[in-house]
Amino acid sequence: MSLVLLDSNGPVRTLTLNAPERRNALDWPLLDELAAAVRTVAADPDARALVVTGAGKGFCAGANLANLFGDVDRPTDQMRDHLMKVYASFLGLRDLTIPTIAAVNGAAIGAGLNVALACDVVVAGPHAGFGPTFSEIGLHPGGGCSWMLTERIGRARATAALYSGAVIGADEAARIGLADLRADDALAAASELATLYAGREPQLMADIKESVRIAATSDLATSLEFESWAQAASMKNQRFRDFMRRFED
Repeated sequence: MSLVLLDSNGPVRTLTLNAPERRNALDWPLLDELAAAVRTVAADPDARALVVTGAGKGFCAGANLANLFGDVDRPTDQMRDHLMKVYASFLGLRDLTIPTIAAVNGAAIGAGLNVALACDVVVAGPHAGFGPTFSEIGLHPGGGCSWMLTERIGRARATAALYSGAVIGADEAARIGLADLRADDALAAASELATLYAGREPQLMADIKESVRIAATSDLATSLEFESWAQAASMKNQRFRDFMRRFED
């Protein structure tokens, strides 16, 4: 049985973590398949948007710690190098140039929360739970959780969430910006968004993604430098030309 499913619907790809009997908890076999699926999407010229979800009632229950961490008594520097390999197996989602949407249908805990946060847009279903639970088990956050959580909800809220380690429900997640949308059917809503995004001009969407990244990490002058080139280039695409033609008639 494949632990990660990759389906196509026109230009939309849907990646499903497929170990529902364990709420899609991450182990090395699943992470290897996840990384391979992300590479497949990255190399697919027809892919225009990606939905990431989990099979069954959970999105992802986090890491199978014994399987992923192995011997935790190794020297700290060796353990750190090992952890970086774990992180790389799912953070490839952030490197995709197409829009990515997490359809969080159930619990997204620990490393499972990281998988959701690695997507551009997060849709929360009614049973979604977002769990930065690292401190609860005596573990420092990893996999980019501190950075991605701060990016989404700000320094103060991220600090409080990581101190507490409590699971954040769907409504609260939407209220504080951890989720971008609260929907009764997370997968259907995410797929609808993906179809919308996939209908846009691909280079435009890639440039918007890069523009926001620059804006989040640079100053106004750097943003303007990129925006001016990207906006000038976008004036060549057909959708914009059709829009301009309305004013010429």
